[in-house]
Amino acid sequence: MSTQEEIKEEVLTLEDVQKNNEIVLYNDDVNTFDHVIQTLIYACDHTAEQAEQCSIIVHYKGKCTVKTGEYEDLKPRCSKLLQAGLSAEII
Repeated sequence: MSTQEEIKEEVLTLEDVQKNNEIVLYNDDVNTFDHVIQTLIYACDHTAEQAEQCSIIVHYKGKCTVKTGEYEDLKPRCSKLLQAGLSAEII
C-alpha cells in the first residue's frame, strides 16, 4: 500500500468518526419571516443574512438545515427554536 493510499484511508476513517448532526427547521403557516430570522440569529448565532436565506429556503422548500455540529451543542439550540414556537428537530 502506498503512503498516499494510507493517508486517504486515514482521512476517511476520521470523517466517519466525526459525523455531525443537523438541526432541520420546518415550514409552518404560523410564524412570520421576522420571527424566524430573529430566532435563528438568537438560537443558532446566524448573521442576519444567513437567517434570512434559511427562512426563504424553509418557506419555499419546506425545510432547511440551519445548523450542523455535535449533538451536545445542537440540543440547547434546537430547544430555543422549539421554545420560540418553531418546528425543528435534530437529525
